[in-house]
Amino acid sequence: MQNKGLVKLFAVLFGLVSIYQLSFTFKNNAIENNAAQLAESKIEASATDRTTKVNDYATSYLDSLATSKESVFLGNTYEDVKQNSMKLGLDLKGGLEAILQISVKDLLIGLANDSKNPTFRKALDDADEIQKNSQNTYLEDFYVAFDAIKGDKKLASPDIFANRSLVGEIDLNMSDSDTKRVLETKVDESIVSAFEVLRKRIDEFGVTSPNIQRLGNSGRVLLELPGVKDVARATDLITQTAQLEFWEGLKADQFNQFLIQANDLLKTKLEAKTTSEETTEAKELSEEEKAIAALTGEENETVNEVNPLLDLMAGPGFGATLAQFNIADREQVLSYLSMPEVKALLPSELKHTKFVFGKPTENSELVDLFVLKGNRDNEPPLNGAVVTDARQSYNQANKVVVSMQMNSKGAKIWEKMTGEAFKTQGQIAVVLDNTVYSAPSSSTGPIAGGSTEISGSFSLSEATDLANVLRAGKLPARAEIIQSSIVGPSLGQEAIDSGTMSFGIALALVLIWMVFYYGKGGLFADIAMLFNILLIFGVLSGIGAVLTLPGIAGIVLTIGMSVDANVLIFERIREELSKGKDQKSAIQDGFSNALSSILDANITTGLTALILFVFGTGPIKGFATTLLIGIGTSLFTAIFITRLLVDWYSNRGGQLDFSTGLTKNLFRNINIEFLKKRKVAYIISAVALVLSLGSLFTNGLDQGIDFVGGRTTQVRFAEPVSAVEIEGILASQDVFGSATVKTVGDDNNLKISTKYKINETANEVDEEVTSKLYTALQPYLKGVSFEDFKDLSKADKQIGIMDQYKVSPSIADDIKQASFWAVLGSLVVVFLYILFRFKRWQFSLGAVAAVFHDVIIVLGVFSITYKFMPFSMEIDQAFIAAILTVIGYSLNDTVVVFDRIREFFNEYTGWEFDKVIDSSLSSTLSRTLNTSLTTLVVLLAIFIFGGESIRGFMFALIVGVIVGTYSSLFIATPIMYDFVKKGNAADALKKKEVVVDETVVK
Repeated sequence: MQNKGLVKLFAVLFGLVSIYQLSFTFKNNAIENNAAQLAESKIEASATDRTTKVNDYATSYLDSLATSKESVFLGNTYEDVKQNSMKLGLDLKGGLEAILQISVKDLLIGLANDSKNPTFRKALDDADEIQKNSQNTYLEDFYVAFDAIKGDKKLASPDIFANRSLVGEIDLNMSDSDTKRVLETKVDESIVSAFEVLRKRIDEFGVTSPNIQRLGNSGRVLLELPGVKDVARATDLITQTAQLEFWEGLKADQFNQFLIQANDLLKTKLEAKTTSEETTEAKELSEEEKAIAALTGEENETVNEVNPLLDLMAGPGFGATLAQFNIADREQVLSYLSMPEVKALLPSELKHTKFVFGKPTENSELVDLFVLKGNRDNEPPLNGAVVTDARQSYNQANKVVVSMQMNSKGAKIWEKMTGEAFKTQGQIAVVLDNTVYSAPSSSTGPIAGGSTEISGSFSLSEATDLANVLRAGKLPARAEIIQSSIVGPSLGQEAIDSGTMSFGIALALVLIWMVFYYGKGGLFADIAMLFNILLIFGVLSGIGAVLTLPGIAGIVLTIGMSVDANVLIFERIREELSKGKDQKSAIQDGFSNALSSILDANITTGLTALILFVFGTGPIKGFATTLLIGIGTSLFTAIFITRLLVDWYSNRGGQLDFSTGLTKNLFRNINIEFLKKRKVAYIISAVALVLSLGSLFTNGLDQGIDFVGGRTTQVRFAEPVSAVEIEGILASQDVFGSATVKTVGDDNNLKISTKYKINETANEVDEEVTSKLYTALQPYLKGVSFEDFKDLSKADKQIGIMDQYKVSPSIADDIKQASFWAVLGSLVVVFLYILFRFKRWQFSLGAVAAVFHDVIIVLGVFSITYKFMPFSMEIDQAFIAAILTVIGYSLNDTVVVFDRIREFFNEYTGWEFDKVIDSSLSSTLSRTLNTSLTTLVVLLAIFIFGGESIRGFMFALIVGVIVGTYSSLFIATPIMYDFVKKGNAADALKKKEVVVDETVVK
């Protein structure tokens, strides 16, 4: 090998840079451990809720360290150290991952000035229905729905989009196609605005290494908040629209007559409805039932007089407060007051009155109903757009408030409003997201300068979050969480422990195996492999990639691939030595001859990993990232670092046999006639395929909520529980109506899935599902409170909810579609690559047929066994990642065999085609079995010790490796042979291309 000095320089530089990058991780861990120890020492052992207080103290200490500019490591502040350290994913650190859907429907309604045009509204409703089974954006489906019903109506109608707010952009003469272009621009601008608002809010929230990405043009935004402890608070922060408005308050005594009239009207309507129902019921009574009713006196019962509205009043009103009501009656009261016939009772000067409830005070069952001075356009005199700054502070009574500063325009309006309130002794209501937070009066006259504050029984965190939201601005439309994954820190720590154990065991087994099989050569491969691991972690840390549990699996799998490259090289060197070549020539030719197979095998695997990276999200993208990085570093270490070590030892006079006494003659002089056995293999495969397809069509697959939508919650109990018993309780009509419960790992861990109200994605529905779950499971929770049950912030949590996952049906359909295209795309790409490398479609056909064979059998195994396996075998995004990895692995084996066939055909020109193939397969058998064995050892280590969450993922890979090894020997090559005519086979296998620069490898 020439340019050894350059290779050594690069190796040293790469190694030093990796060590430097990883040093930040070690330092960050040391600082965090020190903070934890300090907190432990500061909080007394007898303190109430000590764990929470210890965590709060440690967090406060780290926050103060982060804001200081003090150097803590190599001239870097703690903030720099934290930013440069290895970032852990949600499954390792805990936290929240969510996909938010910005409501394009709300944006369109806003652009249309809340138009009530029936065609427009019908098109919106139809678009909602189309979206349930559509891959289009909401805007595209709205166009489809509108075009289907528009008749002679245009989008640029004055009562739709040709309105005041779009003057100069849409006019009455514009065609629908021109209007659509404007709408697409406006909607895109609004989504960009929403994205920026969310980014600002998250930046203010103080989460370490948050990730926010816009997903295409669908109005979806991906959020990853690793390490966030208060998930409910974070959820509120990112979904709150922050529609801040200031309205003038009216006097409650103006509505006394209205309340009486409204109550009388409602009573009349109620009595009419009751009479109608009684009449209907009487008609349905039989003669016998009438006689019984007469005897019991039921016919003479009188109905007690009720006052539908007045009876709901729980307290008097004053100022702008009309009355107090029970919190549970809010929706009923608003439904009464919004009835057209009730609103018609308002005096003409009050006909635009807004009825808005206030923010309930803590520990109170009552809430105030305010009367505000509305207008025809339903627009407030002042809104939150004028707010330039907002801060959490304290008022004169030492209560937590939010102080705001307005711009000059807002300050003028505010001065006028407060002046008017002072003159009339009225109130100004501060309304946030249609809730009155406070309604202060002005006791000192007009307030100049634009300063004001919002009070409302805030906690410190609530005031801080509200100030952050107001500074960032309001969302232009609702943001609903349509997919979310919440992992508690205790489950994350368990994942770290299991991942570390599996990694260590797998690494140790592979290191021992290589030395056992290849002797001193194996030791050099081990050194290169350890250097490879250092580079992988260094690159991950340097580029800011997030390490996930599947990512650890990707790194461990990379170890197997690194072994594969060394096995290919060492097997070729052994072949050259067996031909009688001296050691130096055998090493040189072995490295050179193995290079083509190594590159082809890694490129095919890399292509599938790349597709996985493009289509995957979250942890799956982490798996693809580590796999891609591992492929690059494995090539470098196997081709160059191992070569440096081998050459160094050889040049010093050392003897290398690349075997030990036990393995010296293993797999030597093998000559198996594979092609004669292909018909038997075809029969075996046909039976396996028929069984697999039969089970897939009859038994189906255990589709996870990734593909069907739903909510999944992992709950841990103090003692073992029966999954069947719990499923019976939760599936009852009193709870969810339907539910699936599975044991995950130990008998006290259950995975509970339900589709209850899955089309409703609001936070309130999530809370309702959690509440129902808690109520149903209470007998098994041994006195655990609801707050402790749902709290995911505790690092030492052992009972209750450990993680939660939600996918709405709309995004589930998208995930399924993306998974299909990922698998199909990988097959097409690989087919084209093999066609490019081997020049004949028969090679591509053989490879892709083998891949189809492997995928169908893996699916069949899952279909046949998922009902009785002691671990989850759901078909989800992780399973698709496993399928793509199986494709890459299967092709890896097949390409190595094809490469040897091409080589033998050129070397032994007088051999028959079948002899070339049998000899090629026999000569690569050692490499095939060796690589498969080491890879299986690695996968089994992860399967056994790597944690419950990826056990199904690992099982798919194990089955895939076994089936892929078989198919590369008995399916791919025989099919290629049967489709290639012997007469022109030589044309298919011309001299292979020179794939490396001779100045690098000789």
